[in-house]
Amino acid sequence: MSKNVYESPLSSRYASEEMLYLFSPDKKFTTWRRLWIALARAEMELGLPVTQAQIDEMEAHVDEIDYPLAAEKERQLRHDVMAHIHAFGAICPTAMPIIHLGATSCYVGDNTDIILMREGLALIRNKLVQVLDRVAKFADTYKALPALGFTHFQPAQLVTVGKRATLWMNELLMDLEETEYRISSLKLLGCKGTTGTQASFLELFEGDHEKCKELDRKIAQEMGFEEVIPVSGQTYSRKVDAAVLATLSGIAQSASKFATDLRLLCHLKEVEEPFEKNQIGSSAMPYKRNPMRCERICSLARYVIADAVNPAVTAATQWFERTLDDSANKRISVPEAFLAVDAILNIYLNVASNLVVHEKVIERHILEELPFMASENIMMDAVKRGGNRQELHERIRIHALEAGRNVKDLGLDNNLIELIAADPMFGMSREELTAHLEPSRYIGRCPEQVTDFLEEAVRPVLKRHAAALNQAETALKV
Repeated sequence: MSKNVYESPLSSRYASEEMLYLFSPDKKFTTWRRLWIALARAEMELGLPVTQAQIDEMEAHVDEIDYPLAAEKERQLRHDVMAHIHAFGAICPTAMPIIHLGATSCYVGDNTDIILMREGLALIRNKLVQVLDRVAKFADTYKALPALGFTHFQPAQLVTVGKRATLWMNELLMDLEETEYRISSLKLLGCKGTTGTQASFLELFEGDHEKCKELDRKIAQEMGFEEVIPVSGQTYSRKVDAAVLATLSGIAQSASKFATDLRLLCHLKEVEEPFEKNQIGSSAMPYKRNPMRCERICSLARYVIADAVNPAVTAATQWFERTLDDSANKRISVPEAFLAVDAILNIYLNVASNLVVHEKVIERHILEELPFMASENIMMDAVKRGGNRQELHERIRIHALEAGRNVKDLGLDNNLIELIAADPMFGMSREELTAHLEPSRYIGRCPEQVTDFLEEAVRPVLKRHAAALNQAETALKV
């Protein structure tokens, strides 16, 4: 890996080496050079006085970046692009006269940003696929394990542990679809000139409009793009950055939802994130098992969601063909969003791969609430035995209130079944009533929903992106 890594508080702990390299100086400035080579080659093929020898010279030195020289030139010239033109020209003296011919700074700056964002989205896409795969395995394993459902974080009808996991996956699938759309829809800026008119190239090609258009097409093709942005000012529309960070924000939202659910389940002691043998949960309280990985997901997600405002404001405040108040902001906001989402997905993958399910605790929580949920079935059974539905409803209501007081005010067990068994209006024994307390009777189509979802929605995606599943998992350092 390059020694010129992207410097960030996120870099040393959470992000992968691939993402760190993507936003490193080496990747940025070698991409600038590849763009200068693509420009020179296209200009040569379209009849301008550029030679193959000049192109060969540039290609031979594309990775040789003299950073001290570039830094010295930037101190002198106060211009980063011109500094790197001089640094490239110093080792390519034959090509120096034609480097950057007809272009403006945004030719290398903006095109590189588009290239790096597309490559970054591809890395994110692969991580999303890996996370989907791990959560899918978890959902399939626990598709029929009943669990207490919650609305408003109050006990509701039963679900299953696996069905709840499909809610996390469904949002990840939405994010994956959005990410794939962003990758496919990104277009290169191409060569548009200082105000987007291509005037300099029209001059170089002596008024030949078709050659100006062909120049764009050739550069896009060499850089791996099918299309260029049709019209622009000096820069591509900053709405592109806003759209990309909105996609990253969506991933952060989904991950935070998952992590928040896990933090609540950890409090309930039902499902926990992995906790290693020698891990310390608290420096003061040795017994604690804090959900610190999920907390970190939520922390980074909050940063990304807030960071997505940056390019939105930038896009809204650009003047005419361009202003420079975008540059310093986007050099921080865009890379940091990618690094943070990469880190989020690395942690998500680690957690989803090693979730701990406490089935006995889940069962206990169900049985604490199930008598209330079973009351309607009990009432229907009593009606079949000849009871009056309205009278039975009123008796269950009274017994339920008493059982609720026993639980909430006295700290006793839920004794609703005992109260109903003692009521002659129902005419049912405790054993007959207990038969209604089988949790699997209250999970609806949860197992079938999980199976259908995995087969119809998830597995086709995993099959389409099978190569991503062979990539190594990024090890967490803390």
